[in-house]
Amino acid sequence: MEILVACMGNLLRGDDGFGVAVADALRDRDFPASVDIVEVGISGVSMAQELLDEYDAFVLVDAMETGDDPGTVSVSRASVPDIDQYSDREVASFAADMHQTDPSKILVLGEALGVLPDVVVLVGCEPTDTDELTDRLSRPVREAVPEGADQVERIVDELVRQ
Repeated sequence: MEILVACMGNLLRGDDGFGVAVADALRDRDFPASVDIVEVGISGVSMAQELLDEYDAFVLVDAMETGDDPGTVSVSRASVPDIDQYSDREVASFAADMHQTDPSKILVLGEALGVLPDVVVLVGCEPTDTDELTDRLSRPVREAVPEGADQVERIVDELVRQ
């Protein structure tokens, strides 16, 4: 099974760097050759370009606001929004926005391009703050990075065994 693990984030926006920190933590782990782990920064277009390589599964790692306590790691199967609810112009605007970081819009873009695999898993961490200009994660998010990396490894192991 070909798996893309895409870690998103902006290192200059505090907790928005969660995905980048998880990518760093995953570098020392042993994954099968069929697993690509990439840091895609903050561009949805970069993510869509990675998906052009036709993967069987896609794991997206990012800071995601879910309303939980800061530092809470969540894992969920993504439901792809119905692309028919968006006009062609709206979908095109997702591609034009080089800084599109909303996971649902990234999924719509991938679906519209026909490159989104059937299996999409989101690994998120509730941020404390993503608006402050800083290169440091808050303590709760920094402490959640190992759990985020462990969750990615568990998901990949499960997918590879299928």
